[in-house]
Amino acid sequence: MTKRVTDAMGPQARRWWPAALAALLWLAACSPSEVEAVQHVTLSTEVDDWRDEVIYQLLTDRFANGETGNDVRTSPGDLARYQGGDYQGIVDHLDYLEALGVTALWISPIVLNVDSDAGVDGYHGYWQVDLERLNPHFGDLASLRAMVEACHQRGIKVIVDIVTNHLGQVFYYDINLNGRPDENVYGSGTSSPLGRVTEYDPDYDPRGIQSFTSLGEAGAAPIAFFHMPEIFRVPPNPPIFQRPEAYNRRGRVTDFSQQDQVVYGDFPGGLKDINTENPEVRSEMIRVFTDWVLKTNIDGYRIDTIKHVEYAFWETFAPALRQRLAAAGKDNFLLFGEAFDGDDALVGSYTLPGRLDSVFYFPQKFQVFGDVFMRGGPTRKIQELYEQRASHYGTKAQPNGVGVAPHDLLVNFLDNHDLPRFLFDAPDERALRAALAYLLTEDGVPCIYYGTEQEFSGGNDPANREVLWETGLPTDGETFQWIARLTRIRKAYRALRRGGFTIRWVTERTGAEQDAGVVAFERTTAEGDYALVVVNAQGNHRSETSARTLGGDDMVVGAPAGSVLVDALTGERYTVAAGSKLNVAVEAFGAVILVPEADFVAAP
Repeated sequence: MTKRVTDAMGPQARRWWPAALAALLWLAACSPSEVEAVQHVTLSTEVDDWRDEVIYQLLTDRFANGETGNDVRTSPGDLARYQGGDYQGIVDHLDYLEALGVTALWISPIVLNVDSDAGVDGYHGYWQVDLERLNPHFGDLASLRAMVEACHQRGIKVIVDIVTNHLGQVFYYDINLNGRPDENVYGSGTSSPLGRVTEYDPDYDPRGIQSFTSLGEAGAAPIAFFHMPEIFRVPPNPPIFQRPEAYNRRGRVTDFSQQDQVVYGDFPGGLKDINTENPEVRSEMIRVFTDWVLKTNIDGYRIDTIKHVEYAFWETFAPALRQRLAAAGKDNFLLFGEAFDGDDALVGSYTLPGRLDSVFYFPQKFQVFGDVFMRGGPTRKIQELYEQRASHYGTKAQPNGVGVAPHDLLVNFLDNHDLPRFLFDAPDERALRAALAYLLTEDGVPCIYYGTEQEFSGGNDPANREVLWETGLPTDGETFQWIARLTRIRKAYRALRRGGFTIRWVTERTGAEQDAGVVAFERTTAEGDYALVVVNAQGNHRSETSARTLGGDDMVVGAPAGSVLVDALTGERYTVAAGSKLNVAVEAFGAVILVPEADFVAAP
């Protein structure tokens, strides 16, 4: 039968037929019943305080390939296509993660995706098509469960990336009512305006996308789902997502300054915006994402594109999810979101009462790691951003949440999958290590993007999504060892994990001045734990926490006069002078981490 079918095809179709047939057989093997019929695992609460954790973000497809049997349609070396990483690869390299000091993994979305679109693959996981089935490229339910259990046995928590804003390009708008997806050009450009309409990804229309023919507009354009099972481009699931009312159907965002477009528009690239105001959609989202926890015992969700979803959704979704999980025996389940924006008030708004536990701290990425550590701006920017926090972020823990106020639980990062890597924009490993010193000693939860420890320097997507296993995963590199040392120090001193944050020194100066590039801050707990951190964010000369040569004085600290503080990095001792003054000199792009002599742990 196969021969007769292929004989009827043209040469181009014959080239893809074997791969398509393999994919169809693979799809059949990944039956929905595998997920729907499983028994739930025994749930456990693995986290005491999320501030104790060090998160490691990895793209499952790019970390390590442990099972070649699921390497279907991989294209080694083509970063826009699947490379073959999977859950078994993670299990195989837990020693590597432990050596780095990782205590929590944030992995790619796990659900079935549109496999390929316009020559690019959905290896990243953000093109979901079926929220109840796993992406077979990464493994089956048994391998996902085994990975979570293997992590838990080593004290490593697992956070899964999820999307509530959109699905992949699962349908087109039949604007010209001819029953097929078209891209058309209208007009002559001389006697009539020239225009282009794509039914895959039309521009935003506040009325909803309209159909039209040669006679004019013909009302709301119907949507038509694709039926391409060989690339999992099929009508979506759960069934609510096969109905038009599950989507806003207004076309793609063309102006991100317009809030209506941001919330109701399709994400550019044909990602179809879900109508999260629909009560049935909300109910299914709560059910599905509760069920994945019940089936796997994962410990948290990182939620994509939260600023594209209305606040009321989070005020429904987050409390309901927490309540259901707590009733099932899972507490301290972390919900943190991604609002890709530098507007601190906007980002913080998603942590206000009844919403999320935390957010990915984009304002700090841009204003601190970008402006200060990468581009040499004044450390005064650090204080300016910090002073906004009390008014922009939730100051009380969410009910039934993780027990820590969002204000104190921001997820800090300097690299991620949506931006060029630090070393692409600032190719100086010393600057990277200074930024890492700040990241791993400031308040909140540090997040390290995979490959930073190997000094990856890729530019914009997909160049910043390199294949880690090609490095051989060495653990003796300078930056790997620097991160490992900082995570050990962080673990050894509670002040560096749970302490409050008080800035003691920042400066406007960025040149040859005595204190150029210095930032100093204290971390203190109610139990009396204390640490003082000084970082030099510029690389031209040694700087000090003093402005004597500029008509000023030495830094005033919270420790009393006569206190002896020890640098956890070198063992060097400092004595606090009269008036609680202390001058600390720090080498270019260096760091000093001072703790009380009585608390000092040699060579952690």
